[in-house]
Amino acid sequence: MKLLLDTHVFLWLDEGAPEFPATVRELCESADNEVYLSVASVWEMQIKTMLGKLKTRTPLQRMVTEYLPEKTFSILPIQLEHVWGLDALPRLHGDPFDRMLISQARCEGLTLVTADEIIRQYAVEVLWA
Repeated sequence: MKLLLDTHVFLWLDEGAPEFPATVRELCESADNEVYLSVASVWEMQIKTMLGKLKTRTPLQRMVTEYLPEKTFSILPIQLEHVWGLDALPRLHGDPFDRMLISQARCEGLTLVTADEIIRQYAVEVLWA
């Protein structure tokens, strides 16, 4: 399975959040799956950290550079086709980062791991319990 983590899922994996279903955690951490974190999510977390809206227990840069290789996650860059794919999305979600994740998942054939109810309204494969 090829999975793209929503930003909050990446943070919940790091924090061990109780609202994170164990079955979803197992799939995200399984070596049998390809798991990606979008550069859009890293960008979003950096902005929120700089604005004081996000506090992580580990500095963000360290968390991303150490946690990803340890869990065998890969960074998914933003390609032009992902940007152009935004045109095909209905205006259901106003968050530009979430819209980019949806476009990336659709373009790359990835399953988006998210608890976001609005994202489930899009024509994109979603994983959640």
